Amino acid sequence: MFGQVRRTGRQVGRVDLDLMHRSAALSRSRADDALKTLSRSANKGRLWFALAALLAARKGPTRRAALRGVAAIGFASASANLVGKNLFPRRRPAAELLPEHRRLTKRPTSSSFPSGHSASAVAFTTAVAMESPGAAIALAPVAAAVAYSRMHTGVHWPTDIAAGAAIGVGAAYATRHWWPKTHEGPAHVTESVRLAALEEGDGLLVLVNPHSGTAGVDPTDEIKASWPRATVVYPEPGRDLVEQLSEELGTSPGDIKAIGVAGGDGTVAAVATVAAEFDLPLVLIPAGTLNHFARDVGVESTAESVEAAHTGTGVRIDLGYVDISGVEGSTHRWFVNTASLGGYPEMVRLRERLEGRNWPKWPAGAIALIRTLRRAQPIRLELNGKSHLVWMLFVGNGTYKPKGFGPTRRPALDSGLLDLRYLRADVPYSRSRFVLATLAGTLVTSHVYRQRDVRSVRVRLLDEHRRIATDGEVGPLAEEFEFSARPGALAIYRGV
Repeated sequence: MFGQVRRTGRQVGRVDLDLMHRSAALSRSRADDALKTLSRSANKGRLWFALAALLAARKGPTRRAALRGVAAIGFASASANLVGKNLFPRRRPAAELLPEHRRLTKRPTSSSFPSGHSASAVAFTTAVAMESPGAAIALAPVAAAVAYSRMHTGVHWPTDIAAGAAIGVGAAYATRHWWPKTHEGPAHVTESVRLAALEEGDGLLVLVNPHSGTAGVDPTDEIKASWPRATVVYPEPGRDLVEQLSEELGTSPGDIKAIGVAGGDGTVAAVATVAAEFDLPLVLIPAGTLNHFARDVGVESTAESVEAAHTGTGVRIDLGYVDISGVEGSTHRWFVNTASLGGYPEMVRLRERLEGRNWPKWPAGAIALIRTLRRAQPIRLELNGKSHLVWMLFVGNGTYKPKGFGPTRRPALDSGLLDLRYLRADVPYSRSRFVLATLAGTLVTSHVYRQRDVRSVRVRLLDEHRRIATDGEVGPLAEEFEFSARPGALAIYRGV
């Protein structure tokens, strides 16, 4: 066995030496100085960090690509330079193998195997490809040139470069363990429906929240241009939106065919509640900062809503529903995204504030979670009659992904299920264990975290009354909550 290993090693050495001789035999050209400069520019990842800064300047896939690329470089550099070079010491190629004009002025003294430059180059480019294939195509020649420059300047054997490239690919894919690649596009909805066509806006009541989204941007003019006969109203200061719209509908029964909303998720949730109560279809106009619900539904712009409303095409989706009983009486609430008890609403608000400052979802969520857990108080409650001690409880309308930390998307909006998650407080060091499991990407197997997909769940608080939050809006003080999924509760105009 050892003899076979030695023979294989000698064969690899001969291949390395032959390729080095072939490279050395290349005629002198301007590429020699260019490759030397390129090789030095990639020292300590400086080239890739500069390119990441350029990619991050534009919001969207390229910014996510830059952040994933930097994370991949971190894994690749540690694997190649801290682990690989110490485990597999190897001499650098002799300087005499190459013409003097090709040699680097300052030759590295660390182990030749593997190539850290190649690992970083391939890690960054592969990670960028996961988020922005177009940007990766532009970067690929640069990465290949950096990798080859290490042989061209005589500081690495070809197999060092190949090993570094393999490490780079592995490091890029390792980022998915902590930062899963998200699905782009709308959630799946099976049931398409024909709705009333609203070509001029006859029978359309639209609520516009001018305080949602970008400051100073009011979508009213665009809405009136698209639906000149629509009725446009605004939130009345100090008044509940559901109450305001319900009264508006009560004054003109039968005249309203659909309700529209231009605002963020909180405004959308309130108007969707009214639409569900009055069994009216919803015209969704994304005008908030993040528009989570609009993205899940698949309505990305006013133009898409206008087209669907003109043709009368739409889909039916599920809504979450909760019956609430407590010191302030009995009531109920609908929710389009999430409902929660404990510190979860605070965490979501902090995460969205960080996302609004262009932080990616995963790091923003991690920071928000840690800050929230530091101030959290445990909640003693019953879930379907069974006692639990929890830090926070989350109920999602539909089944969210990923199943571990930071639920951010829904593959479907008509599953007929709720996504129940909670963090146990009856386990020693549960908060610390939760954070460590989150960072390690092992939360789904952790004893401190529980997740179930359910059709309904009853929650009764055992120690004190608390306020429920639905879609980020705080509700009444109560002690009993019965959550249920309501299949097909809301019709929304959307192209199909």
